[in-house]
Amino acid sequence: MITSTSDPNTVEPDYDRLSEIKAFDESKAGVKGLVDAGISKIPRMFIEPPDIHGKSSSFDGRIPTIDLDGIDRDATRRKRVTNEIKDASERWGFFQVVNHGIPLSILDEMLNGARRFFEQDNEEKKVFYTRDPSKTVTYYSNYHLYTSPAANWRDSLSCFMAPIPPDSEKLPAPCRDIMMKYSNQIMCLGYTLFELLSEALGLHQNHLRDMGCVDGLSIVCHYYPKCPEPELTMGTTKHADFDFLTILLQDQIGGLQILHGEQWVDVPPVPGALLVNVGDLLQARVY
Repeated sequence: MITSTSDPNTVEPDYDRLSEIKAFDESKAGVKGLVDAGISKIPRMFIEPPDIHGKSSSFDGRIPTIDLDGIDRDATRRKRVTNEIKDASERWGFFQVVNHGIPLSILDEMLNGARRFFEQDNEEKKVFYTRDPSKTVTYYSNYHLYTSPAANWRDSLSCFMAPIPPDSEKLPAPCRDIMMKYSNQIMCLGYTLFELLSEALGLHQNHLRDMGCVDGLSIVCHYYPKCPEPELTMGTTKHADFDFLTILLQDQIGGLQILHGEQWVDVPPVPGALLVNVGDLLQARVY
């Protein structure tokens, strides 16, 4: 049983944060389990400091959206798209891509497959619950649960899909087939993006691929159950991605923000679009 006040101003001298975290972790039910239990106040371990919440700015600008249609047929268009990617990467570190070749049906089914996993009976999904990073498939709530100042209001499913493809039978049944299809599509898009990024840097189109930037692929699905006190916590706190490239598929609920300079900027969902984030490793290896 997890019990604690959700009033951040209440002083509880006997509050044992570690015990609360352990009880939550050992339940293997995640945040979804708290919601299913009918809680009306969130456990104290999830309460964020008031100043950590990102606010939308009045910044008059949108993340660049880049249309990839025709880049393999028209050299002039490919050069224009390459320049757009270069400019977006330098000024934003983010850009959205449309006409990327992945059918909308695949994107929708990937979202639905992830939702099916998280919303199945807990006895079915808890067999994947682990904090062992060597596992091919890991279901968990908060990677940094024991070290972060406050836990995020989300559950996660992570699957390593490359360089060694997993045995499909080891993937969760609710999303097994679509994960295999989606990963194949994303790898193809990854090849294209790294070619364009190489060209944007004035290098041979296979340069980043030859460096190994495209070798690995991990699919991470985040699930954000409805929160009874959303003003006190966050689904994801401020962070940077430590990979080469993140390709993000978001649903139509919204709420995603990026930090541009010193201002938080909303990233409204665009049907069929994928958000590309230039990760720390790519910046470190290129510059």
